[in-house]
Amino acid sequence: MSNELQHDHPDHPGHPAHPDHTGYGTLRPDRTGQAEAFDAIGSRYDEAFPHKEGQVAATDWLVGALAAGSRVLDLGCGTGLPTARRLAEGGLDVVGVDLSARMVALAREHVPEASFHQADLADLRPGGPLDLGRFDAVTAFFSLLMLPRAEIPLALRTIHHLLVPGGRLALSMVEADVDGFAIPFLGSTIRVSGYLRDDLREVVDGAGFDVVDETSYTYAPSSADVPPEVQIFLRCTRRG
Repeated sequence: MSNELQHDHPDHPGHPAHPDHTGYGTLRPDRTGQAEAFDAIGSRYDEAFPHKEGQVAATDWLVGALAAGSRVLDLGCGTGLPTARRLAEGGLDVVGVDLSARMVALAREHVPEASFHQADLADLRPGGPLDLGRFDAVTAFFSLLMLPRAEIPLALRTIHHLLVPGGRLALSMVEADVDGFAIPFLGSTIRVSGYLRDDLREVVDGAGFDVVDETSYTYAPSSADVPPEVQIFLRCTRRG
């Protein structure tokens, strides 16, 4: 855990009262090189992905569905564009989390009215080191892509824990049958995982979510260093 994360959140003495039912147990996530890659990429990410129609549409779904002041967690917030900014402009109380210190710094510049934390999604599990409270909605646009497959169901159960009953999840993944696969990405190397769409829906359902809508886009990033991809967007509600 970085020193910045140590100072980024208050102590929460109630942690032991919230045992971890997500399945992380004693798992120690390996993020070697992932944050460093996005630190190096910085604002070039938005240059490589200038058109984010699916992300914008899913964000607008939340803005239209939620009351002003509702709390929304943007997991893997990146530079804060367009998601955190669009949510904040829609009158929502936005909290962003990203593993990359550079991305968090950019997000704070772009969306000063939101709050951002440098942290790992696993830190948000019940009893974990970062307790941000409960949320009316969560966005996870391509953030779970950066996890090994074994962790994706655990991450989804953590999101389920973070949401109020009936809370909404806007999720996107790249359709690909891969697990921890190393790819060149904007001059760096990152590891990605994914599912075919039916398998993705099964994993999401198993974590306690109902899928209320699905859309997909064939996307060709503007950078020749990033191959074309099929992006899947799921709009979900929390069961229970």
